[in-house]
Amino acid sequence: METYEGRIKKITFQAEDDGYTIATLVTEGEKSVVTVVGTMPGLVAGDLVKVSGSWSRHDKFGPQLQVEMWEKVMPQTREGILKYLSSGLVKGIGKATAKKLVESFGVETLQVLERFPERITEVEGIGEKKAERILKSFREQRGVQTLVYYLASKGVPTGIAARIYKRYGAESVAILEENPYRLADEVPGIGFKSADTLAQQIGIPPLAPSRLKFGLKFTLMQAADDGGHVYLPLSELLEKGLHLLGPETAPHLAAALQSLTEERTGGVKVEDGRVYLTGFYYMEEKTAERLRILIGSEGMLDDADPQVVEAVEREEGLSLAPLQREAVEAVLSKRVVVVTGGPGTGKTTTVKAMIAALAKQGIRPVLAAPTGRAAKRMTESTGVESKTLHRLLEYGQVEGEGLKFQRDEDNRLEGRVFIVDEASMIDLYLFHCLLRALPDDARLVLCGDIDQLPSVGAGRVLQDVIDSGSATVVRLLTIFRQAGESYIVKNAHRINQGQLPQSAKDFFFVEQRAVEDVIAYVIDLVTRRLPKYLQGDPLDNIQVLVPMRKGPLGVDALNEHLQAALNPPSPDKREFKQFRVGDKVMQIRNHYQKDVYNGDVGRIVELDPEEEEVTVEFPEGTESRHVTYQSGELDHLTLAYAVSVHKSQGSEYPCVVFPVVFQHRVMLQRNLLYTGVTRAKQLVMLVGNKGALQFAVRNADNQHRYSGLAQRIQRNS
Repeated sequence: METYEGRIKKITFQAEDDGYTIATLVTEGEKSVVTVVGTMPGLVAGDLVKVSGSWSRHDKFGPQLQVEMWEKVMPQTREGILKYLSSGLVKGIGKATAKKLVESFGVETLQVLERFPERITEVEGIGEKKAERILKSFREQRGVQTLVYYLASKGVPTGIAARIYKRYGAESVAILEENPYRLADEVPGIGFKSADTLAQQIGIPPLAPSRLKFGLKFTLMQAADDGGHVYLPLSELLEKGLHLLGPETAPHLAAALQSLTEERTGGVKVEDGRVYLTGFYYMEEKTAERLRILIGSEGMLDDADPQVVEAVEREEGLSLAPLQREAVEAVLSKRVVVVTGGPGTGKTTTVKAMIAALAKQGIRPVLAAPTGRAAKRMTESTGVESKTLHRLLEYGQVEGEGLKFQRDEDNRLEGRVFIVDEASMIDLYLFHCLLRALPDDARLVLCGDIDQLPSVGAGRVLQDVIDSGSATVVRLLTIFRQAGESYIVKNAHRINQGQLPQSAKDFFFVEQRAVEDVIAYVIDLVTRRLPKYLQGDPLDNIQVLVPMRKGPLGVDALNEHLQAALNPPSPDKREFKQFRVGDKVMQIRNHYQKDVYNGDVGRIVELDPEEEEVTVEFPEGTESRHVTYQSGELDHLTLAYAVSVHKSQGSEYPCVVFPVVFQHRVMLQRNLLYTGVTRAKQLVMLVGNKGALQFAVRNADNQHRYSGLAQRIQRNS
């Protein structure tokens, strides 16, 4: 066995699952170059390593060192330390800061960071805030490496180490030794398979009750996350659990489920052959109960002037269709009202008429929507301030309790009538939180297009409220003349009726069969053809919508292509990770401290690679606001040249470009195509395969969601 020590110059290949790596190592003094091959998880270019192994010869690539033992070594020389700190491994230290540190502490620099970290504030330009960030990253980098070695020794994919360390910190190894299944429950993006591999490596047998019980719970969690199911039928849960846990577990699963239901902290509830996670069971129960209270409560508008709608029409210059009039009258006399309808059927006009009618009763309604973009649209269209539901319910940090909604049954909202737009996006959890915070005598109006995609989260709230028969439901059907002139509106209704859209005026389908031709045509549309037609900035006016994230025509791949075409690299544009100054980006989760919300879109205006800060400009009406993100917050942002159809819900764009290809077959459904098309205000461009378009239009077999809310509302009414 031979041993070499040097720096990793290049990583040729590295498998994420087991860390199998092919790399180029340059020995000290650059005396020789060695190709090293073996399982070396966490290895990155720039690392100093010591490797031991035996030589072999590859037919194509020649001599390779088959690594049997390896370890990272910390550099000992000033030059080595400078290279290590300049490599980007330690956040907050760029080339300039690395040079200052080495000039101040020489060969003792790493010992200072390890043992006397307070001393780095002696270096010019490093204040307490920057020092704290540097030291946190230095400790994390060392801690993650320790965790990488531990996971590799257990045969667990090492690419998850950073996420585990972020959740558990220095306690990571101890927590995993105690209960590895916590990974799948508490660390985003880590599934049962990784946790199960680790569990078996530390000696938990396949038939252990703890494994079977968590496997069943995980199956329920996965059904909620992936399929939007609030519960699973008993037989389906056992079938899916068997597939997850292995055929040898079949005789034991029913007993494991029984044990879960009997344990006070088991987290599972069974009712009439339906198996719930306990949280969802009580959400459904309480939601149905709150709706009964709202519907049955005494109201303040039952004696409203029956002529108020005519007065609103006269004073506002409106001519309401019969169903619009019915909806406005309903808000004056009913407790829970649903207004649904497709594009061009006058939902916005109906809401404006409701607001005017309520004003005549001395009532200013509270307006809200699930997303920031939808709330802004509601404000702009009605002239009345609208908030996100999270902001309305005052979601935020509570000392000793973490993040939570601060409006609830003990701190009710103030208001008499609540109008919520884009209600098809509301999942069971958010609806439950809204209802528990409403006053008992409140009126609730849910507005939305029932034919759009359902909520991302579990449940099918709007459909369940309609199906329960407890609410007053008005489905707007009339397409108004001005909207009816738009082929976007016409084709949206054609799609909804199972008919192919027609190309004309503001709606076009362009056939391109090969994937590379679709990509090329989409790029040409966005960069050359459409900007001329729309006479505006393509980043502001054009949005590419895609059914899926993965694949050559997925969101991720198209964002890379579009970034290169619309915002190519140049010497005067700073870059950090996947971001570049000038990039179009989207906020993908609510951040209340920064006042930015899921779906907000902006542009990167400043970027500091050394400080690892990115500043985004978000438009606010005719003005804009700058928001700065630190390195640890960048997972809140994603490139937004292309976004998923799900992420586009609640938004509108002047022009939508939508690839329709068989590579997205698993997601090609009528309601997804309909949702994407109805995001456009001026122009729709479908690009792809006509057969795929026909498949999407005909595929109305939307995935069924298991939900018991409608039946519970009926039972409680």
